Amino acid sequence: MKHLLLAFIASLLPFGLAAQDYGALKEADAVGLMRHALAPGTGDPSGFDLRDCATQRTLDDRGRDQARRTGEAMRAAGLTFDAVWTSQWCRARNTATLLDVGPVIEVPALNSHFAGQGDRAGQTREMRKRLAALPVGKRVLLVSHQVNIRALAGSSTASGEVIAARRDADGQLEIIDRYLIAP
Repeated sequence: MKHLLLAFIASLLPFGLAAQDYGALKEADAVGLMRHALAPGTGDPSGFDLRDCATQRTLDDRGRDQARRTGEAMRAAGLTFDAVWTSQWCRARNTATLLDVGPVIEVPALNSHFAGQGDRAGQTREMRKRLAALPVGKRVLLVSHQVNIRALAGSSTASGEVIAARRDADGQLEIIDRYLIAP
């Protein structure tokens, strides 16, 4: 009977809220890495401008919904962040803002280095320094791009997926869990 009651309650919650507790992200040395929510296509059009979202690949309705629901699930689990560091790309900034789980701060080192743009080695080195400098207990979420997350954590991510990673004193990351609220 108890299982039926729990299943009924879970069915009343938006998809994913009941299943996610985000426990690994609550550890003192954990950092979250999130690939921006759904933005159809690959890369960006030639000549795009970071200051003009109309020139970039952006979130669609499903992506905006995915970002909102992921933030709702995090807040429902009692999870917020001291800072949400984001790429300057509109799809990442919009994801970070729609999550509503902490103050959003643009960090150029999280900008995409897909297809030879940016400086993969330099940006990764900069992010490791930033992560190493974080005081124990300070919780941050990085919202970026698949290529940046792969460089930092050694793993690809789905759009909107959140990786929980443990950081060491050098800013190296070890994946400890993954969370995804599907659109």
